[in-house]
Amino acid sequence: METDAQLCSPMRASPGGVAGLVLAAGGGRRYGMPKALVAYGGMLLVDRAALVLREAGVAPGLVVLGASAPRVIAEAVALPRTVINPDWESGLASSLRVGLTTLLGTSASAAVILLVDMPGVTAAAVRRVTGLAAPDALVMGGYGARRGHPVLLGRAHWAGVIESASGDHGARDYLRAHAAEVRVVPVGDVADDLDLDVPVCEKGR
Repeated sequence: METDAQLCSPMRASPGGVAGLVLAAGGGRRYGMPKALVAYGGMLLVDRAALVLREAGVAPGLVVLGASAPRVIAEAVALPRTVINPDWESGLASSLRVGLTTLLGTSASAAVILLVDMPGVTAAAVRRVTGLAAPDALVMGGYGARRGHPVLLGRAHWAGVIESASGDHGARDYLRAHAAEVRVVPVGDVADDLDLDVPVCEKGR
């Protein structure tokens, strides 16, 4: 579902540009509320993710919403375009499919993916990953021995990701199947991969 304003303002990207995609549709079952509405560091997580894209110079930006979408839109400060995932309860993959399908309407050569519940991902990390953007690129942020977000998917891979994404795996299975093509960019010195599955106080932080 899109608003009239969204339908009248098609997404545009400069040829060869990188689009930003924030996945923020989940209901936050373990957290106890939709994570898009969680206040962290003085702002909503969804606003924080959108700000990271802006500071990184990534445009257009797109936020996929689902649970409590009207409230998120009402309470968020400055979201880019939003799109609603009506199947958000099925898991992260459905939001990724909705987002990439929407971005097919742009001329972007790649999309950088952010998860709303990873507030430690910074604009500096996004810039490093998008520095390798190309239509055939697959790039992941590296945190020591771990791989994670931000993730960049070149446009040539979008159809394959849309077809293969399922449940809460997102692009994980596709990236594993194409492991030889994935480039890992160290970002642990400028970001962290904290994942807010439950309220921070429950993790002893």
